Amino acid sequence: MVRRGFVFLRLFISVIALSVVIPTVHPTPVAAFTARNLMYGSQGYDVDELQSRLRLLGYYWGDIDGDFGWKTYWAVRTFQYNFGMKVTGEVDMATKLKLVKATPNWHYQGSRGGNSSASTTQSSSSSGGSTDGSTTSSTAAPAGASASFPASVNGLDQSDLNLMAHVVYGEARGESFEGEVAIAAVILNRLHSDKFPNTVPGIVYSPGAFSCVDDGQVNLTPDATAKKAVMEAVDGWDPTHGALFYFNPAKTSNAFMWSRPEIITIGNHIFTD
Repeated sequence: MVRRGFVFLRLFISVIALSVVIPTVHPTPVAAFTARNLMYGSQGYDVDELQSRLRLLGYYWGDIDGDFGWKTYWAVRTFQYNFGMKVTGEVDMATKLKLVKATPNWHYQGSRGGNSSASTTQSSSSSGGSTDGSTTSSTAAPAGASASFPASVNGLDQSDLNLMAHVVYGEARGESFEGEVAIAAVILNRLHSDKFPNTVPGIVYSPGAFSCVDDGQVNLTPDATAKKAVMEAVDGWDPTHGALFYFNPAKTSNAFMWSRPEIITIGNHIFTD
């Protein structure tokens, strides 16, 4: 009887010891998209995640600030277009799932605001003509690339000027300097036309507007010549004489482009009304 009591006492002491030695394990909370749909005007940490994932893919150029503004809206539209989704500019669950699948190397870092809310180790960038969003370029736009531009000029901020330089470099590197200025001038002509969106990101990221956005070359780092070309156009030089469209006749059979009234040919591009 005494021996049995001793055994129970040892078991009781062992249970007490285990409860002290083994700590209670709580799962670490992980930030992720919430169930709500995101749209223009939405705010919060899930917008942070949206912006940082879109930046990782090369679609978003603004600050990661948790505010769903126009830059985020147009980035979402471009992502949806390039991934074969219905283009709405709103982020429903299907868009979230597609975005998560496209950014497997994204990591939440627990901070809000600024430009470092997520890891940027993923090598993919924007692409067109593929339902899986595969890309032909792995060079993401550098966060500080706009530093050589003035803070604001003629109503355009550094982000606008930087985005224009990316388009000029992606569309016209290898062309003459006049040919590079011409591309920037077309963007500005569209900005001043009521037929196009009234922001630079809206123009650039309109579905199918620029081939460099479709094939990812917009993410290449622009050189000094591309930046100078942008400033020349902003300062008033328009070699295209008001053109709203252009195309390379050797690379397109698009009937709409060929039907436009030709204004001028500069290098490999025909500029049209």
